[in-house]
Amino acid sequence: MDLYDEIVRLRALGQKCAIATIVQVNGSIPSYESAKMLVREDGSILGTVGGGCVEGDVWTAAREVIETEKPKHLNFSLSQEAAYDEGLICGGQLNIFVEPIIPHPQALIFGGGHVSKGISRIASLAGFQTSIIDDREAFANKERFPEAVATYADDYEAVFDKLLINAATYIVIVTRGHRDDMRVLRWAVNTQAKYIAMIGSKRKTISVVKELEKEGIPREAFEKVCAPMGLEIGAETPEEIAISVVAEMIAVRRAPSVDWRALSKSVFAHDRLKALLK
Repeated sequence: MDLYDEIVRLRALGQKCAIATIVQVNGSIPSYESAKMLVREDGSILGTVGGGCVEGDVWTAAREVIETEKPKHLNFSLSQEAAYDEGLICGGQLNIFVEPIIPHPQALIFGGGHVSKGISRIASLAGFQTSIIDDREAFANKERFPEAVATYADDYEAVFDKLLINAATYIVIVTRGHRDDMRVLRWAVNTQAKYIAMIGSKRKTISVVKELEKEGIPREAFEKVCAPMGLEIGAETPEEIAISVVAEMIAVRRAPSVDWRALSKSVFAHDRLKALLK
């Protein structure tokens, strides 16, 4: 299996991995400069950087890199004694760079109105692949959203099964009505999406959650939802709202190990949600 083909496959599936590369060598080592090893999220590997204690340490570092999404430099000095203990005929030094490979983030924007137009444009500039879903063909088409990688003009439930949702998916719910937002949110909270946001006031948010709780969806399912969506920057116009939403998406993307909800004034960001919903 080709290592680069495997990277493409994993990214298409929305799975993270890490690549370890020998970037510098001095003396004799059990491999060669530029040798690579891929470590998948499940811990399995492809390729090698020489085996022995070095490979074990690199594997451990790679798992950390996958979790934090931050690269690491590793330096090894293989003394003759250490090499002998590992069954290696070597005694050199090597530097290994371990870097995360992150799936390309995709933004699924439900609704094709003015706010959606702004979100799609700005999110695309920020590196997100955007797709537009609306049940009106006049609002979900390539002419209206030229930067989008896909547009779907159909009933929302008919589109759900066509969408590949993974840990690199960002769902933004900005349909034309309260009931349509609820339809999408009902589905979204049961997906693996990294980020879910819904437009509307705190009053609307609480009303929607109460209705979906009556259907049997547990309250915990809504903890990952940002509603009202976007960072609180005083946004009023569609373009300003779009900036606040994409800024929140970037915060989620760039700080995977940080409680990014603390950056938001979302009703879901605070412990008072439980009291509000009683």
